Amino acid sequence: MSHYPAGTLRAVRIDQVLPCLASRDAIGVHTVALCEALRVAGIDSDIFYGSCTPDFAHYGQPLVELGRAGRHRWLLYHAAIGSPVFDVLAARSEQKLVNYHNIAPAPLFHGWAPELCYELELGRAQLRWLAPETRFAVADSGFNQCELVAAGYQDTAVVPLLIDMTGAGAQASPETTDRLEAGKANGGSDLLFVGKLSPHKAPHDLVKMLVVLRRLYDPLARLHLVGTPLGERYEAALLQFVDELGLKDAVFVAGSVGAAELESYYRAADVFVCASEHEGFCVPLVEAMGHQVPVVAYGVAAIPETVGQAGLVLPRKDPLLFATAVARVLEDAELRQRLQRAANERVADFALEPSRRRFVDLLIQAVGAG
Repeated sequence: MSHYPAGTLRAVRIDQVLPCLASRDAIGVHTVALCEALRVAGIDSDIFYGSCTPDFAHYGQPLVELGRAGRHRWLLYHAAIGSPVFDVLAARSEQKLVNYHNIAPAPLFHGWAPELCYELELGRAQLRWLAPETRFAVADSGFNQCELVAAGYQDTAVVPLLIDMTGAGAQASPETTDRLEAGKANGGSDLLFVGKLSPHKAPHDLVKMLVVLRRLYDPLARLHLVGTPLGERYEAALLQFVDELGLKDAVFVAGSVGAAELESYYRAADVFVCASEHEGFCVPLVEAMGHQVPVVAYGVAAIPETVGQAGLVLPRKDPLLFATAVARVLEDAELRQRLQRAANERVADFALEPSRRRFVDLLIQAVGAG
């Protein structure tokens, strides 16, 4: 139900435009949730995409269906990558809004994905080009807001992604749960990382950390890497690295998994580990905290902001320091309890319903629909 009385909103519509609408993607899920929230508030809204995954096609329309400009129509662009979709948006006469989800620095992908480097550099250029035409921009973290300001945006705010990051009520996969429990039968801890298998996420640094952890603290420790691989070159190099270190029985690359399987991984995890070189928010950190999984992460970009006091945030990620921090979390019950209490408080800051109301309120104020 809308918290706006009937008849109080002036006739206006806010349509969303994005390069790709995907089901197993935080931006895609967020876009659908925002569309629903706007409609509930009495604002007409549709989604227009450049491409989409088949299971999300019914939530929106292809970009070619954008149609004619309307007098009271606004276009909200989700900026996260360079795309030809931007060219269509930029040519439109409607007033513009932006939701910025961060664009990773291209140098992090040099040598691995040249085509992606181009798209990332283009995305940052497009973000700057759109600034003078944008009435209002929303970032999903303070870190991203600073990048918006640096790109020339005048009126900005921070609202978390409209995603249930707690996993509350999700059903686990019995098959995956049984397999993970069987792995625990001989002892050893389970470390978990969730995110794209990409050089900028640095799972290779987690493998290095695991070597030290197994030699000094936990000889049977395991590392589970859950996420879609970036291309073929990096995943192949990562698997070869694991093989050369003799860790094929300790590092498990799950790839992309469904919601039930992911729930099983979170429930089985003893520590969530992250060595990423760049994050604009990092949803899996909040998901881990929502599942009472202690977090140990390299404190770069938005990670200290997202974690707050609810995890061990490291000033550097050399394998010995990282492994020692993980071991401390595994061995110190009092520390785990303290982190879990802090995690409960931090996760509440990202609660879906307050974020939804704040996002809609800010948009209504920006477009003058109240």
